Parts: sequence; C-alpha cells; structure tokens
Amino acid sequence: MKRIVLIPVMALAMIQFSAVTATAGGDGKEKTVMVGGAPMYPSKNIVDNAVNSKDHTTLVAAVKAAGLVQTLQGPGPFTVFAPTNAAFDKLPKGTVDNLVKPENKGTLTTVLTYHVVAGKWSAQDLAKMVKDGKGQAMVKTVQGEELTVMEKGGSLWIKDAKGGVAKVTIKDVNQSNGVIHVIDNVLMP
Repeated sequence: MKRIVLIPVMALAMIQFSAVTATAGGDGKEKTVMVGGAPMYPSKNIVDNAVNSKDHTTLVAAVKAAGLVQTLQGPGPFTVFAPTNAAFDKLPKGTVDNLVKPENKGTLTTVLTYHVVAGKWSAQDLAKMVKDGKGQAMVKTVQGEELTVMEKGGSLWIKDAKGGVAKVTIKDVNQSNGVIHVIDNVLMP
C-alpha cells in the first residue's frame, strides 16, 4: 500500500519540479516556467508567450479585441497580473462576451490595463514593498487606478478597487519585456 501512495506523490513532485526547471532546447540556457501546459520563454515577449498558454485563451482573445497586442509586444517593461480562463469564468454569465464586442472596446481596455503595472516587479520585489508598507503596498496600474498588494499565508494577493481579491498562483513568469504573475480572479477597476 505504501508503494501505491508513494508513486503518485513522487510523480507529482517531479511534475512540479519540471514545471519550474524546464529549459529551452534542453541546453540549460533559458529557464522557463510552465503555464497552461506550455513553456514560457524569457526571451519572448508577453504576447508571444501568452498565446501558447491553454489557460489564457480568454485573456489573449480579450487583448486582441482591445487592440493591445502591439502595446504588450512593445519594450515595456510591464508587470501583468494575468487572469486564467477559470478566473474569467467566475464573472457573471455573458460578461466576457459583452466586453469583447466592438462597441465595448473602451470598457474592455480599461479592465485589461487595470491588470498591468509599468515596470518589472518580481514577486520578491512586491513582497518587499508589502513588508515595507507594513502589510500592504499600492501599485499604480497603466489604467491609472491603484491595486493593493498583500501577503497572506506565504502567497501574494492583489486587491482591486471594488474589494475583490486575486491570489497569485504562478509567480515570476519572466518575459523579454517584463513579468507575468498568473492570478485566479479578474480584477475590476
């Protein structure tokens, strides 16, 4: 019985380890992080990586509908709090379909740019800001409003203007033009 339990635990540990240490071409030169079943290469920009994540198809479609592809392929640097498909699924039924309509491009752009902060802020940088701020730190989004960064249970949490919170589930997904932190809820300005 012990052997049956041990094998899945060892397999899970190996999968988690490989998700963090996978390398491009196996040569060890480019450290990648697995997101949505795909390696995210630090040599690629935010959009070029995000399009490969099966967990971010809704976000990518929204970025395209808002006309933000070129911006997020630019030099940046940007810190992106990237909601997963499951995060978008938590929104009221029909919200995403409504937001991606051409007539709602302005609102969609506002929501998406609320997930972007100028500069490259690693999880360690954000945690230091929280510590220095005695439990929380404010970061200004590209949209113009602020997000509150907090730490709870060893994880980073992002609080939006409406009081909603998102947990950073995958941190420090480095890009050529910034960093992505995957989150489990959509932030609302």
